[in-house]
Amino acid sequence: MNTANFPWLTTIILLPIVASLIVPIIPDKDGKTVRWFALIVGLVDFALIVCAFYTRYDFSNPDLQLFESYAWVPQLGLNWSVGADGLSMPLIILTGFITTLAILAAWPVTLKPKLFYFLILAMYGGQIAVFAVQDMLLFFLVWELELVPVYFLLSIWGGKKRQYAATKFILYTAGGSLFILLGALTMGFYGNTVTFDMQAIALKDIALNLQLLLYGGFLIAYAVKLPIIPLHTWLPDAHGEATAPVHMLLAGILLKMGGYALIRMNAQMLPDAHAYFAPVLVILGVVNIIYAALTSFAQRNLKRKIAYSSISHMGFVTIGIASFTDLGLSGAVLQMVSHGLIGASLFFLVGATYDRTHTLMLDEMGGVGKRMQKIFAMFTTCSMASLALPGMSGFVAELMIFVGFATSDAYNPTFKVIVIFLMAIGVILTPIYLLSMLREIFYGEENQELVSHQALIDAEPREVFIIACLLIPIIGIGLYPKILTQVYDSTTVKLTARLRDSVPTIAQQNQINTVSLSAPVIGVK
Repeated sequence: MNTANFPWLTTIILLPIVASLIVPIIPDKDGKTVRWFALIVGLVDFALIVCAFYTRYDFSNPDLQLFESYAWVPQLGLNWSVGADGLSMPLIILTGFITTLAILAAWPVTLKPKLFYFLILAMYGGQIAVFAVQDMLLFFLVWELELVPVYFLLSIWGGKKRQYAATKFILYTAGGSLFILLGALTMGFYGNTVTFDMQAIALKDIALNLQLLLYGGFLIAYAVKLPIIPLHTWLPDAHGEATAPVHMLLAGILLKMGGYALIRMNAQMLPDAHAYFAPVLVILGVVNIIYAALTSFAQRNLKRKIAYSSISHMGFVTIGIASFTDLGLSGAVLQMVSHGLIGASLFFLVGATYDRTHTLMLDEMGGVGKRMQKIFAMFTTCSMASLALPGMSGFVAELMIFVGFATSDAYNPTFKVIVIFLMAIGVILTPIYLLSMLREIFYGEENQELVSHQALIDAEPREVFIIACLLIPIIGIGLYPKILTQVYDSTTVKLTARLRDSVPTIAQQNQINTVSLSAPVIGVK
């Protein structure tokens, strides 16, 4: 078979979407057939992703690969244009991996199983498309496509306040999407040529004032998804009502869409504006780290505690993006992948714990580790990964961001010292609230009322398998980060060089060995 001309990405995107359309006509009453169908589709699609990665992806090439472009609506200049580089390929692999495990995690679903797996498969293709499309209008369409499945997955299979959480999610994200559409149309029509191709738009000489306006609009849209405080409040509500497989998709993939778009659209396509907004991103990242960590302390609901922990960890991503160093940007990409794995594992275990205790309130737990030893062991291991224990992926990612920002020559020393100090406080807070959470759930005396009313059975093989699949890459990346960083190093190095050229002081330093005289932004040297 000649794989050179095979439409890899188009097939990978459309396979789960087409398969979702078959789900309603599958003869099945109790959902047992349709869940196997969904799992097989997920495995086949993930196998195609891995095959495309190993046969067609070149680590040393920083540009787009697996590129495909077909005229779709030529009257509007809309093309089906997809491709993958170092920014998108790790997240495409992550999407296939997490979604396949989420399908397996949804095995006990009995309420409207056909609709559930239809939405999961449609969301699968939509999320991969977000990371692969190279046309601005098409990006907006697929960005909107994944909103619909999430809304229904929350509003039908969620908890008591599911309608409120789903409505809040759709209002926040759809409102942010308006800025994407306006920005895409503005950049597409700017200049003498009309094009929505991302690579062509990145080469346009857009005036600085317009870049700043576009950057601000995109930042609002992607701050909702990342999420960046104060546009974060939908996330704790959504996580508080979602089921385990939906948790895995929200924490493992959905948040990464915001970080990816922030790099792809804001940094890569608007580099001059990025030089002005970078200190703002750093400050917002620090606020995320500290505020969300402190808020997590106060949460007595287990899902909301982990949700705020996710917000805190994503603060490191924005700081890495704004570091103007190869190491910092590489750490931001690594943090997105790492958090996707760790967040999915923790939320799956939260769901497994709830299935047994039928409570999310920490005050009602205590001592359950005596009866659920496997869940206790898995929860502890995943929590260690979340608090950045050395030897796990979270430690490497956060260390790279720390060192990358500390060695950046784009900021004055005072600004860097303050930011690093606050980041360190966030790192200290994380183990405190995670370890206290473990203590309240698993240690101490058993809650006799809970034990007498609930059967606290231990983890079943399916649950152990899912966590093992997540822990293997978490530990593997922690021990040997190059297994992942080599996938995107060439792309991040090229992007960082372009971003550094957009900072006048750094550009001057590259030309002459003298001290820079002025700065484009507050906080930049």
